[in-house]
Amino acid sequence: MKKYLILIFTITLFNCNSTAQKKEQTDYKVSKTEAEWKAELSDLEFLVLRKAGTERPFSSPLNKNYAEGTYHCKACNTPLFKSEHKFDSGTGWPSFDREIKGNVAYGTDNDLGYSRDEEHCATCGGHLGHVFNDGPRKTTGKRHCINGTALKFVPKGK
Repeated sequence: MKKYLILIFTITLFNCNSTAQKKEQTDYKVSKTEAEWKAELSDLEFLVLRKAGTERPFSSPLNKNYAEGTYHCKACNTPLFKSEHKFDSGTGWPSFDREIKGNVAYGTDNDLGYSRDEEHCATCGGHLGHVFNDGPRKTTGKRHCINGTALKFVPKGK
């Protein structure tokens, strides 16, 4: 019985979702209070960018946008993804096979009971989405699955 309790305790200890598991940057160049973010962002943008929410699949007009340009962070205007790296993943969210290096930060998300690589804007910390290893094999093999609500599209030349 004692060995059984020790085993249960050990399993529970290593499966707990603690802040120690998250390796997120907390000192961002753009830092605002919750009230300031709420005043600047729509309710859905605030939910996604500041509370790590997820928009409904197929709800973003950016999902099927294939114009040339750059996708910026909706909160701080940092360029995050280029249109030439966008592809239709069929998931209902804008997907890219790579980010603009240095502009996306990563952390670990265990909210669903398993570990996922979460993406944030490296400038303001806004939640963008997640990155998976099921992207196009001919390029990076990565699928950056991003909430369209977290993005602002800037057409080429503007």
